[in-house]
Amino acid sequence: MYVCPACNGLQKVIKNCSDCEEHLTDQGKLVDYLDEYSPYLDDEGLKLVDGDPQSTENHVCVHLLRCPKCGTETHVKVSEQSN
Repeated sequence: MYVCPACNGLQKVIKNCSDCEEHLTDQGKLVDYLDEYSPYLDDEGLKLVDGDPQSTENHVCVHLLRCPKCGTETHVKVSEQSN
């Protein structure tokens, strides 16, 4: 079984905004924003539609990061760890 260290509070995603250099805030898994039921569905199944066709095979969790200053959004791949 693999777990995302960012989702489980074991690691912080640290990245600065490409537009204004402000520290981006981690908004969580990208798949949680697909629709209103996404947070309640199976993670492995949702990874098939997260925009990265290799995320299940490569054990990565795609996170949405947003700039609190200018609103810029970006995606970051976090490597999952075996449990």
